[in-house]
Amino acid sequence: MNLTSPFSLALIAIVGLSLLGLPVGHAMIGGSILWLFLAGRDMGTAAEQLLNGMMSSQLLLAIPLFILAAEFMNAGSIMDRLLRFCNAIVGRFRGGLAQVNVVQSIIFASMSGSALADAAGSGKLMQSLMTRDGKYTPAFAAALTCVSSVIGPIVPPSIPLVLYALVSDTSVGYLFLGGIVPGLLLGVVQMALIALAARRRNFPIEEKVALRELPRITWQALPALLMPVILLGCLYSGVTTPTEAAAVAALYALLVSALLYRTVGWKDVYHSLTTSARVTVSLGMLIAGAMVFNFVITSENIPRTLSAMLQAYELSPLTFLLFVNLTLLVLGCFLEGTTIILVILPVMLPTAQALGIDPVHFGVMAVVNIMLGLVTPPYGLLLFMMTKIADVSLRDMVREVMPFLYVMFGALALITLVPDLTLWLPRLLGYKG
Repeated sequence: MNLTSPFSLALIAIVGLSLLGLPVGHAMIGGSILWLFLAGRDMGTAAEQLLNGMMSSQLLLAIPLFILAAEFMNAGSIMDRLLRFCNAIVGRFRGGLAQVNVVQSIIFASMSGSALADAAGSGKLMQSLMTRDGKYTPAFAAALTCVSSVIGPIVPPSIPLVLYALVSDTSVGYLFLGGIVPGLLLGVVQMALIALAARRRNFPIEEKVALRELPRITWQALPALLMPVILLGCLYSGVTTPTEAAAVAALYALLVSALLYRTVGWKDVYHSLTTSARVTVSLGMLIAGAMVFNFVITSENIPRTLSAMLQAYELSPLTFLLFVNLTLLVLGCFLEGTTIILVILPVMLPTAQALGIDPVHFGVMAVVNIMLGLVTPPYGLLLFMMTKIADVSLRDMVREVMPFLYVMFGALALITLVPDLTLWLPRLLGYKG
């Protein structure tokens, strides 16, 4: 690569601005404007690409609505009811509270669609419950919250899968369906590891919930448990578009919290709206920067050049998927997941299409991989977040995270090698891929 070419200088500018502390979205816009200047293009193209990309896709509206739904759920007493429900199911076994952490992440995934929201929403509560009276070490509790939170963006609704749908023109509904089995697989391997470690480390057994109490606890948690059913039902019945389904989810979360549970007031609604707005603006700037930079990448013919180069090596689909996995695992240790989806995956998609790889399988596999990057040293974003929430050292938490990473890498290998794990459910409901 010519280090003095406009594209190289744009890349150097993006990396340099990011290292100086500028948000990645702003850095990408700055680097793209520099490329336009050096390439002799109209500088107004940056604004044109930004506005066209942000205004022409209704799908982008689903993201702030899913964020708002999660905020309404967090504002009410729904988390407490879900935890009681999870504890009634798995709390009776040795290491039961650790199992509860995983199960609540799977259920909470149906509301947040974000690993960071899951960790922030339940992280402090689960940390307090697990470390009370010395039941679990703080490092183990924090590590478990980290790894269980990555299930959230895989089980629907999933903000990363919405972003992948945006760049790949793939059905959001089928992507959501494709994420269910892989997400549950990650939960199963985590719970299996906890069960194996429970006796060796003498994890405690929680107080058993009487079976006669189970119907009452389930009934109290039922409105929250119905949310994914309503969401997926709206999508696959054809009643709503993905964006409208997100709006229904936000409205349902508000009605359940405010009218049914009566735990949300006007002050809570205002706080949820302002918090959602801040998160949306931050994510929106990243999307905007990626859209402008994607114009630069397309103008430089990088996707086509990479596709031709890889095809020249006559890679098989499996070899290409292994290459993608290794690349994303490395990038996931250093880059934010949204950036990878919006900037890196569009470069890889033409090759995947040329090799006949199903876009739903490719998207779900890539998102699982990227989510693992959130908990992979040295730069897992969730690792740093939980060290602050739990007040534990990064070294202690990494030591506890590594066994979970090994089994999750095994699950990722299964998802990669067995496409039917991802495609079985979408095909069952009409997917022709």
